[in-house]
Amino acid sequence: LPAAAAAVYRQWIPNTNFNTASNWDKGRVPCASDVVRFEKDKVVSVFVRSPHALTDMYLPLNGELVLAAGAGFSAFDGSWDPGCDSGGTVRFADAEHHAWFDPTLWQDVLPSGEPKPSGPIFSVDEERVPCRYDDVVFQPETSFRVNIDSSQPVIHLRSISVMGQELSTPASWAGYLGGPSAPLQFHGNGTLQVTGTGCPDKSGCACGNTLDGPRICAALLRASGRQCPEPACQSPLQPLGHCCGVCGATVNLDFTPDFDLQKYQDRLVQELLSQPKYAGVQMAISKVHKAQTFLGILSRSSTPLIQIVLIDDRAGVQAGTAAEQLAADIMENIAQHGEALGISSGTMEVATGSTASGQVGSHPVSRITAGTVMGLLFSLLLLGGILFLYRKGKLRLPALRLPRPWDRLEDPASPAPASDKGFDNPMFNVEPPGADLGEETPKDLQVFYLNPLYDASETET
Repeated sequence: LPAAAAAVYRQWIPNTNFNTASNWDKGRVPCASDVVRFEKDKVVSVFVRSPHALTDMYLPLNGELVLAAGAGFSAFDGSWDPGCDSGGTVRFADAEHHAWFDPTLWQDVLPSGEPKPSGPIFSVDEERVPCRYDDVVFQPETSFRVNIDSSQPVIHLRSISVMGQELSTPASWAGYLGGPSAPLQFHGNGTLQVTGTGCPDKSGCACGNTLDGPRICAALLRASGRQCPEPACQSPLQPLGHCCGVCGATVNLDFTPDFDLQKYQDRLVQELLSQPKYAGVQMAISKVHKAQTFLGILSRSSTPLIQIVLIDDRAGVQAGTAAEQLAADIMENIAQHGEALGISSGTMEVATGSTASGQVGSHPVSRITAGTVMGLLFSLLLLGGILFLYRKGKLRLPALRLPRPWDRLEDPASPAPASDKGFDNPMFNVEPPGADLGEETPKDLQVFYLNPLYDASETET
């Protein structure tokens, strides 16, 4: 699958070369009358490209100097050096703070190593750091030191190129880790693992840097003054994998096995982004995993979707308006050709300088209807589970006595006089003889009561 096999090359920018001026505290490469000092407790690997004459040099307790052909050091003989004045102590800068998960320290390059030309495609912040199927490049003839502290158990990569040598198999990478330079170049609690395989899915693969998202955002905020830039819209969008809110639009796509991410990206660039009215609009498109929620409760599971982030260079109330129009065109294109492209549905959200963010369209499945159906199914399953447990005797329900309609129709019996210690038996309706005549009943008179459960003839003796 050519589209699935497309590789992304990300190159590490900092280096620890002796000949790089920014690696020294005085902002210049040491000259002959200088004293060079490496901190004794700082581990470092330093590549030396050319010969140098020095007055003195203090080396670290643990480190290495990698000499290119013809490079070396010699003692200063006292002769005049036109590029060196009175001399002094020049200290090597601390390289411990260069972190793997700092997006500002990586750049996209072509397979040849040249910087990738800028265009309408950009990456969300988590994907500006090497993803699990990317190729990592450390420039040839350079030394480096990188902190690989990570929240991931293992940082997977397709390949790593060091000193011009590409390591693209687990065995070759393990051999390099066993050499003397790797411990000086990589430090921290992370573990790098080379797999040699690219993304196997033509619909794309998630980057895999979600666990280290907080590290990535913290590094970006340090570089930008510890806070996100103020957006021009009232309620900016928050794309997955991006640290700060943006004005513009997002389109989320549900896809089928026929969807091809690279082909779809090329289609959008050629048919839509290349139009003059969309000059200044940038697009990020990738597969992400969105956490599922039910009734506002976050689930452990997640669902894959294709996220398209659109931003533009408009300002003020016009901020995000061009991105909004492009998103509308994408949704219209999905309505017409989505099935052929392997897109089952799509939703769109916008936030511009004149409007708040919100969902403004979906195609073709109503998510509200789907949520209602899922809610009914869940309710039926819950009631079924309660009934099953009750029938099995695992669950006891409180006894409820519901009032009957005919009970309300009956008049309540009149209360007995306070002096009467007896009570009326509703099962009988018999008055003692003589009650109607007001006669006193003799004490020796026997009174018989009729039992309504039997026939009257059965009571006669």
